[in-house]
Amino acid sequence: MTAVAENFVDFKNVWLAYNDELLAQNHFAVEDINLQVKQGEFIAIVGPSGCGKSTFMKLTTGLRHPTKGRIHVDGQPVNGPLKISGMAFQAPSLLPWRTTLDNVLLPLEIVEPYRTHFKEKKDEYEARAIALLQSVGLKGYERQYPWQLSGGMQQRASICRALIHEPKMLLLDEPFGALDAFTREELWCILRDLWTEQRFNVILVTHDLRESVFLADTVYVMSKSPGRFVLRRQIDLPRPRDLEITYTKEFTDIVHELRGHIGAIRKTGSTATP
Repeated sequence: MTAVAENFVDFKNVWLAYNDELLAQNHFAVEDINLQVKQGEFIAIVGPSGCGKSTFMKLTTGLRHPTKGRIHVDGQPVNGPLKISGMAFQAPSLLPWRTTLDNVLLPLEIVEPYRTHFKEKKDEYEARAIALLQSVGLKGYERQYPWQLSGGMQQRASICRALIHEPKMLLLDEPFGALDAFTREELWCILRDLWTEQRFNVILVTHDLRESVFLADTVYVMSKSPGRFVLRRQIDLPRPRDLEITYTKEFTDIVHELRGHIGAIRKTGSTATP
């Protein structure tokens, strides 16, 4: 029997230079990244623009290979694009000629082992997609096209598309950044509920400190380029978390603490002391 890895994501001394010329100049996009994420853990990464948050995501999914160091996900070395992850971005990127349902089904049409059986199992896959859409409040919108949906509805569909093939890990890059505050908080709760039910790993990149504290088990602060983690903050607020907690002193104290570290980075360009 294969032993289950204690850490689902494991970065050991990871450095990345985007090309040989930058490497020769000793210019790295991220440097000395050490990170261990437990099975089922929800982490958030915050930091100033250009600090390497999105680069970290590319390294995690195998879209970029480290210049130095090693990365393991689910006990396996990351040598290429991962098939066990789902991704959602700030722009939902739904295909305009496909209905909401067909957009959600898209990964099952292109990702193995689902692709091979898509035609014979299409009814089963459609039922799964419809149930997932209903769970995020999109019942009745399955046959609508993206242009018929609000921004918040499109982002819900995008998250469903990222989860339809039941990935072990969900990577979210500023997924709610373009939405109004009320819609954003509504989607926080939807994501919270999906994660609570399924306990997939989540890596959330966000500029919204309230979002990171509300959703995550652990928040990491990255410094300016070259990106490196300068703070690991365990969020010890009880779960399940309702929006009311965002008005408590305990919550706002953590947000202010994180803001203080990011503010120090912006002013001095130096690493904050954890």
